[in-house]
Amino acid sequence: MLRTELALDPKLMAAIRAPFEAFGGAVVDAPVLQPLSLLLDLAGETMRARLYVVQGEGAAEQALRPDFTIPVVQNHIASGAAKGRYRYEGKAFLVAERGSQHPTEFLQIGAELFGIGDDPWADDAVIAALAWSAAKAGGRDDLSMRLGDPGLFSGFLGALGLPQSTRQRLSRAFHSQRALTAELERAGLDAPDDRHARLAGLLGGLPESEASGVLEELWRLSGIQPVGGRSATEIIQRLAARAEAAQAPRLTPAERDLISRFLSLTDQPEAVLDAVQSLAREAGGMMDPLIEAWRRRLKALDAHGVPMSALTLTTAYIRPFGYYDGMLFEILSAGLENDQPVAGGGRYDGVPARLGGRAGAVGCMVRPSRVARGAGL
Repeated sequence: MLRTELALDPKLMAAIRAPFEAFGGAVVDAPVLQPLSLLLDLAGETMRARLYVVQGEGAAEQALRPDFTIPVVQNHIASGAAKGRYRYEGKAFLVAERGSQHPTEFLQIGAELFGIGDDPWADDAVIAALAWSAAKAGGRDDLSMRLGDPGLFSGFLGALGLPQSTRQRLSRAFHSQRALTAELERAGLDAPDDRHARLAGLLGGLPESEASGVLEELWRLSGIQPVGGRSATEIIQRLAARAEAAQAPRLTPAERDLISRFLSLTDQPEAVLDAVQSLAREAGGMMDPLIEAWRRRLKALDAHGVPMSALTLTTAYIRPFGYYDGMLFEILSAGLENDQPVAGGGRYDGVPARLGGRAGAVGCMVRPSRVARGAGL
């Protein structure tokens, strides 16, 4: 059952909208129903439990839109433009986590920026400052901004000199705390007896279409009805990926220790950047270009009026949607729990590229009901 938010005073809503109206850009709407398979492919399988799935007869499964980013990307690609700026306002829908009483139908106001400037970190600062301005318009005086960057983690894995396959596997696991913990715990252990990996090995020698047919025949003979919206082909692909991971080289205890120390960093951004640079050198590599890009980003944030004293950089921080691949952020209020950010966003260069467009995108959204001073939604 959907839980909705209380309506806000029109004057307060106008104040929160004002920074987005000043930002400009085309106003975009999006269908409430979105393709489930596309959402899972881009946002990550872990999002499935948070989506309202709609079962359609003879049609692909759909979900109530969890946010506007993916449809706005599709709209931009369809326009054929190389650059663009967009804004939106509308309801989004997410299943509340177990035990939570948060609204599951809620209003978002947001903006997306595609390939505008020559300096990505300058665009990052524009979007983060936009979210900060809208959040401040709600009247709260207890705001802070948490920053992160999956790119820093990928860069650190490169500084460690890990094989490309290991770096890719760990970068994928970074978006799931459970998966990343499992990867670190594998260090120095013998490979387990993985029945799924054995099954994938048996099917792996067959062409994909034939392997899918074998799996479907196994289901038929066993009387199994697959659930969850995944086809036999998709399951074969996932089994193969699991088998590959099981057979991949494990981290050494020393590598695990360095990665664990990297993931434990959270402090004022400059202090964290200094610590990352030191760890990279201890690992025998360098991250100077990434560190310098972050310092320029911080200067741009400062120039756009975001107070440096309000910022924290956390190396292990990731937003729930798994498509972010660069700077990301959440704006928090001391009057709300940490799982109730008033605003958030980040860079997702890979999404437009995967959908047939040009790489280069950053966006944000604000939850007006949380921005409003005194609200606890």
